[in-house]
Amino acid sequence: MTRERTAEQLDRAVGTLIASAAGDALGAGYEFSIPAPDAVIGMIGGGPFGFEPGEWTDDTSMSIAVAEAAAAREDLRSESGLDSVAAGFMRWFASEPKDIGNQTRTVLSANPTSADEMVAAAKRVVGLTGGNGSLMRTSPVALAHLDDEQACVAAALAVSDLTHSDLRAGQACQLWSYAIRHAVLFGSFDGVRMYLSGVDGEQRDYWTGILDAAETGSPSDFAKNGWVVHALQTAWWAISSTDDSSPDHLREALVQCVRAGNDTDTTAAIAGGLLGARWGATAVPEEWLDVLHGWPGLGPRDLESLALKAVQ
Repeated sequence: MTRERTAEQLDRAVGTLIASAAGDALGAGYEFSIPAPDAVIGMIGGGPFGFEPGEWTDDTSMSIAVAEAAAAREDLRSESGLDSVAAGFMRWFASEPKDIGNQTRTVLSANPTSADEMVAAAKRVVGLTGGNGSLMRTSPVALAHLDDEQACVAAALAVSDLTHSDLRAGQACQLWSYAIRHAVLFGSFDGVRMYLSGVDGEQRDYWTGILDAAETGSPSDFAKNGWVVHALQTAWWAISSTDDSSPDHLREALVQCVRAGNDTDTTAAIAGGLLGARWGATAVPEEWLDVLHGWPGLGPRDLESLALKAVQ
């Protein structure tokens, strides 16, 4: 049975989708660069793929496919739920998006007609398979499974596996989705470390070291943030190194994420999912919301509707 949510929890659930999209759109204009120290970070658009100011990228567009399945009350661990997500990915792919990650492009170009076929295509990818493309879209998984942490973790892996067969990509999605779920329910970032208390020793030791390095290092230490591990480190560095004493933390941490450079839209989308889950949609700056939009012709109110349907 779905539990009744408080107004604060609902705001945080909505914030998960909206802040992730806002981070995505904020970073789009700076992708594959490192902003100058004195640069004013804003929704400027542009970048290598010519996005409009406030337009989100593939990160949010793929998240919407997951959110739509969640809003339809699908179990994201089930065959039908995963088929719905996979079909959403293919609808987006057919729209000829401005930007798509190489690994995801390879998988979707195989024209899979089901989740099983998509997973099989992902397993056939050769070379580097640990891209950040599944972590960037994992936020809605938490909203679909707020009542069951084990279902949340299992679904995060299943949705990741649709396009990314890599061990660390799946683990990163499980950790981040768990942390987002915890933040929506309890309003804290404690879930990031809490998740590791329940996993096997190898996984716990690996990710503990990764988080420690993010908290004590700088972006140059994890600059290859197209890789899922460095992407998570960049997001956690921005969150953990910024003053978190007020809701302004959301804005400042997303700006920090963009300042870290390189895959700026994706690292800010990843960070935004957790920041929004902690601080809520009410913490997202109005000037960002005023221009926020993207495929398939949606805006903040549509993301709010998807989030509320997913949790209610």
